[in-house]
Amino acid sequence: MLVPARSWFATARQADANHGVRHNARVSLLAVLLAQEYGLEGDDVAALCAAGAVHDCRRRDDRTDPGHGQRAAAWFLRHTALVTRAMGREVPVAALHRAAQAIALHDVPYDHFTARQERAYRHAPHLVDVLKAADCLDRYRLPLRRWWPDLARLRIPVPHWLPPAAFALVVRSEQAALDGAAHPHALADARRFLTPGQ
Repeated sequence: MLVPARSWFATARQADANHGVRHNARVSLLAVLLAQEYGLEGDDVAALCAAGAVHDCRRRDDRTDPGHGQRAAAWFLRHTALVTRAMGREVPVAALHRAAQAIALHDVPYDHFTARQERAYRHAPHLVDVLKAADCLDRYRLPLRRWWPDLARLRIPVPHWLPPAAFALVVRSEQAALDGAAHPHALADARRFLTPGQ
């Protein structure tokens, strides 16, 4: 899991919003778990860890914000050294570009892809599918049930143990934050309760 820095976000307000630091960090962790579940290789797992941590960093609004994936992808490509340094791992340029494609497409429904987006998808289908699934799994944080995860919108099956784990991750990390824990501590504490494969 990579916990993004507050400075990576478009505004300080967005860093603490529904699509802020904690959401991006949880998506980073969920993307890694899904990548490992699907047997992706080390560089792509690392790329997904980074993509999850920054996928919403350029949001301007917690509601509809068309194009925020493309903005986040552009930011990521300009700041890959900063992100990989925070991860403590070098990632090949090709894997970083696949991650950027996943970030750019994460907010576009599959059935709304343009021809250009379909071509981009074909360059990194596994990364796009995993990032979309990880992002979907963190929707438990949203206040209305109709906004919760809809696994039917995904192109990959999600293991049966992961939705309850994602729910617990949201509840525990958000409660820790409400109790006054800083973002990294709230997330690290919640992560201890994940039991992959159960």
